[in-house]
Amino acid sequence: MPTLAVTNFNIVLTVLGGWISLFGLVSYLLKENFYLSEALISLLAGVVVSPPAANLIRPLEYTDGSEADVDVVTLYFSRLVLGVQLVLAGVQLPSRYLRKEWRPLSILLGPIMVAMWLATSLLVWGLVPNISFLHSLAVGACVTPTDPVLSNVIVKGRFADHNVPRELQQIIIAESGANDGLGYPFLFFALYLIQYLGDPAEQGGARAAMGMWFGETWGYTILLSVVYGAVVGWIAKELLHWAEERKFVDRESFLVFAISLALFIVGTCGMIGSDDVLACFIAGNVFTWDDWFRLETLDDSLQPTVDMLLNVSIFMWYGVVCPWSSFAHNDIIPIYRLIALGILVLLFRRLPSVFAVHKFIPQIEEVRQAIFVGFFGPVGVSAIFYLYIAVDFLARLDVDGHPREDVKNLAETIKIVVWFLAVCSIVVHGLSIPLGKLGFYLPRTLSRGPSSADRESAAPFRLGSRVATLVTHRLPFRRSAEPSPGPASSPGPSSASGRDIYRIGGSVIPMRTEDTGENGKPVFHPPPREGLGGLADDESPTRPPEAAGRTIRFPDELPSRPQTSGPIHHD
Repeated sequence: MPTLAVTNFNIVLTVLGGWISLFGLVSYLLKENFYLSEALISLLAGVVVSPPAANLIRPLEYTDGSEADVDVVTLYFSRLVLGVQLVLAGVQLPSRYLRKEWRPLSILLGPIMVAMWLATSLLVWGLVPNISFLHSLAVGACVTPTDPVLSNVIVKGRFADHNVPRELQQIIIAESGANDGLGYPFLFFALYLIQYLGDPAEQGGARAAMGMWFGETWGYTILLSVVYGAVVGWIAKELLHWAEERKFVDRESFLVFAISLALFIVGTCGMIGSDDVLACFIAGNVFTWDDWFRLETLDDSLQPTVDMLLNVSIFMWYGVVCPWSSFAHNDIIPIYRLIALGILVLLFRRLPSVFAVHKFIPQIEEVRQAIFVGFFGPVGVSAIFYLYIAVDFLARLDVDGHPREDVKNLAETIKIVVWFLAVCSIVVHGLSIPLGKLGFYLPRTLSRGPSSADRESAAPFRLGSRVATLVTHRLPFRRSAEPSPGPASSPGPSSASGRDIYRIGGSVIPMRTEDTGENGKPVFHPPPREGLGGLADDESPTRPPEAAGRTIRFPDELPSRPQTSGPIHHD
């Protein structure tokens, strides 16, 4: 007789699949109309199914009650998400972006990161009782990098397309991708000093600590990862070019290549003990150094789909494993001090330093943009990643199986403070845009003087009317390839009111003009598209030209221009 099998595996699949399906039903409404991030919504869903609430997801039962094993799962899950996200972030950037924009990036990754580290550390030192400044440096280092996952709320979607200049989006993507891997020097500067200057300290003192920091952290971890990521990204690009020229690669494998590259780099860097996070970002940028892969996959939805699945899953897991009860009940820091620390870190961790140097960053053209970039420096997946890197390092300092006296509370302090700051950032940055629109119509404070048509398209809209308009105008076009009577040219499909029609995701659907080829069959020429990167200041927002000699074509794809023959020229 059949029996119920209410196992943990079945429950996890039910909850995760059910939540992603339910969220998908209203995802466009929440993300594009109300500007709510999937990270915040998934975090709240994780709280609902966590052990203190519905108790549907029980992480301790998956690891035989071992809290340390749950921490290891969280660390590896965070590594995986960061690796995939950073390869995709590198692929999104235009050709040779790191070389072209090295000056503003060096400011963001140098003085601003140092200022963020010191500002956070000083706040932790002042508000956490009985903590030394050296220990506060370790806590501050965990939340120094900005998070590439949470940054998506201001660089993707309808809000970003209409209100954040393309150059500003790109510099935010590049900074959040590069500074994730550069969190290692800040963290291990403090950890090595704790190891060699604590009580009881290991032999060598500050000299040995700095030797380890320069040799192992900068030499082996950072420089090796940069070289390794660049070499792997270049070899992968050349191999994909070679396979595509000979028609060896099919559509599915071509589109998933960047994601499989991320998995390979995370695995190999993990085996050699280098910085897999930084290597993934460098590899992604070198992989599309000639812009070929980026342009080939510009309209593909696979990468955004994988991105969404990882975001929803990781933040739901964070909602489950976050030590919620420790915020109010701990022997480290009272809850009122923790709340004050969260507020002050959000205000002073990044905003003053960005505001002070924004005139040296060409992408930040005015004060309001400086305030915007300074405030939106979220703390998220990267902070949790470095949190468990620090906890693992401190566990190796045990003496005879017991924590060293000077660091016995440091791991718990880092857990409580970093988790609380991450939750504060997810909630505050996830609600800032919708609350800002309710309060003072935030998009007008960020744009660089959009045209009247842009302002109209940026206005809030109802999903039902857009879908109805879309169906009404696209069906006649699909029924016949004959040119419809009417004006000779039209800027794009529009409703009776003259407003643009939007596809799912918020971008405008362009009108396709038609022509007749030599054989009498219709030839389709897509007009320029909006919102794509790599433009000069005096260019209109049109689609970048396709890579020279594009040859890859798939059966379900209408050619945008006649097929060309000849060799492919690429870097």
